[in-house]
Amino acid sequence: MSTGAGGAALLVIGDVVTDVVARYGTPLAHGTDTAAEIRTLPGGAGANAACWAAHCGAEVRLLARVGTQAREWHEERLRRAGVRTHLVVDDLVPTATVICLVDASAERTLLTDSGAALRLSPADWSPSLLDGVGRLHLSGYLFFADSSRQLAFAAMESAEERGVPVSVDPASAGFIKELGVDRFLASVGSVETLLPNADEARLLTGLTNVTDAAAALSRRAGVAVVTLGGDGALVAEAGAVTARVPPVPARARDSTGAGDAFTGAFHAARLTGADPVAAATAGCRAGARAVATMGGRP
Repeated sequence: MSTGAGGAALLVIGDVVTDVVARYGTPLAHGTDTAAEIRTLPGGAGANAACWAAHCGAEVRLLARVGTQAREWHEERLRRAGVRTHLVVDDLVPTATVICLVDASAERTLLTDSGAALRLSPADWSPSLLDGVGRLHLSGYLFFADSSRQLAFAAMESAEERGVPVSVDPASAGFIKELGVDRFLASVGSVETLLPNADEARLLTGLTNVTDAAAALSRRAGVAVVTLGGDGALVAEAGAVTARVPPVPARARDSTGAGDAFTGAFHAARLTGADPVAAATAGCRAGARAVATMGGRP
């Protein structure tokens, strides 16, 4: 396993998911069959980001919760990807499952059964998980259930005590709407870095212009990096957009996990001392590689 600068690792707390990816080239035929290419793949925003960070050379650890049946499969896939796993086994519910419907434009629609993923609890946390860690990244999905939200609070408190920078990927505009924007923003507090996509940035600020939204978010967090899909990314710091990072051309096949790839590569670069703009540039390169393949992992 490769090591980040100074031996500092990235700790990701998030979700491990079994993805059922269905890629189809014609409009869905309601009430009958539609031909599709279907694969069962390991996924999850947190797990995907961890794998991409490891792929980009970082030492990575992952804390997540899984069901008993799929534990060995997921653990083996993560280990092969270079991720050191801390998987809590849940005997009551299965591993989270997501059905990813990917259309001809590579856009995906998700049907989500959170399963064990959001049943992480403060009892699963130990400050010792931060030993040797240089950055902590939280999947936004943690904030959408009471138990996992309390774990996120405990982890952020421990990170603050140790001076470890914290980042959050808001994860889902749909789930943010259900929870409430104000409640979500209050939960994430003043983290060092926010990593929303354009839709999430607009929702979190109420601003229609994504540049204005990025700037506004960077007044709450030290850095806001807004991914724009095929248009690259915006980097904002201290209330102003400091860079627009151009996209990397790619032939899109499946957009599943592109944002996770960006997040993983971004953190791998930050661990080596890259500034937010250089890290976002690395993120765009990884995102381009991700959309060219099926599934959310390298």
